[in-house]
Amino acid sequence: MEHLENKTLHLPILIEQDEDNVYIVSCPVFKGCHSYGKTVDDALFNIREVIDMCLDEEKEHIHGINRFIGFREMEISVSKEAI
Repeated sequence: MEHLENKTLHLPILIEQDEDNVYIVSCPVFKGCHSYGKTVDDALFNIREVIDMCLDEEKEHIHGINRFIGFREMEISVSKEAI
């Protein structure tokens, strides 16, 4: 009998809030991996489903998925008219 071991992935999740106060979540490891929710908890619950779908699609290439390197914030000056 074959013994299958589970592997734990630590995936980055980006959280944003749009103009309608909806939380948008993304997992940059997978292309097109986005979801949303009325609360952060709702959005995080929803992104798990999308991540599961992405993992199913990438199961043969799970070792070749993008590796998250980090997050940086950049300061950019914009004119008052642009805001």
